[in-house]
Amino acid sequence: MRNLLASTLALVLLANGGAAIAADVTELIVQATQGDNRSEKNRARDIFRHPVETLNFFGWQPQMTVLEIYPGTGWYTEILAPLARPQGQLYAANFALTADDLPSYGEMVQKIFVSKLEARPDVYDHVVVTELSVPQRVTPAPPGSADMVLTFRNLHNWVRADEAAEMMAILYRALKPGGVFGLVDHRGKAGISVEQMARSGYVTEKYAIKLATAAGFVFEASSPINDNAADIEDYPDGVWSLSPSLRTCKKIEAAAEKTACEERYRAIGESDRMTLRFRKPA
Repeated sequence: MRNLLASTLALVLLANGGAAIAADVTELIVQATQGDNRSEKNRARDIFRHPVETLNFFGWQPQMTVLEIYPGTGWYTEILAPLARPQGQLYAANFALTADDLPSYGEMVQKIFVSKLEARPDVYDHVVVTELSVPQRVTPAPPGSADMVLTFRNLHNWVRADEAAEMMAILYRALKPGGVFGLVDHRGKAGISVEQMARSGYVTEKYAIKLATAAGFVFEASSPINDNAADIEDYPDGVWSLSPSLRTCKKIEAAAEKTACEERYRAIGESDRMTLRFRKPA
């Protein structure tokens, strides 16, 4: 009986300790979302992108080496960089700064991103900026170095460019055995073709899981964190009709009609997004 009581007490203490650690991690992420390095425009999107819940679901921890894929102008980097600064490491694999073989859009985005980092060395001086493109630049971080690889709203672009399989293989190589691969992207309706995915920007969960597992990842779990039931996924310009792009509305010249269009699409919110967690086998 004494041994049973001791074992029960140990389990209770272990459970309480785990809860305390989880609470501490959540608080760290919350603090990062409140940092003065974040723009007000980016903060306003927290209600759609749920960074605290998303990073918790992926299992972020302070000591991790994280590889962020195509951070763009740095929405998530604003949060990930201060999280990594004390104990961890952040690699940011973006477009090339100067390269004739990459689109001018990518170079423009990279310049904005680098300028952001240079303006706040107190937040970003430890971030390692790398380049990623298929087939030219395929080592966004040292092989087997990352505890976690994160990609937010990139898979649909890889599907459009017919390079999703290559990208998955690149991310797999970057992860340590046992490392986590977290993916968020626009969720397509079950049954649509790959051609429809490429055209609309919406990718089915089934296809996303198929691509990742074909590269060697093990699918662990999905989360409803970034679901949006108001997204009907049927728009003139695909997912880009919604915020923040509002591509359909930008084509309208009449001011009143443009305003009405923007109000209609903003009322929907941002896209319905799948949130998937994979792991590289240990």
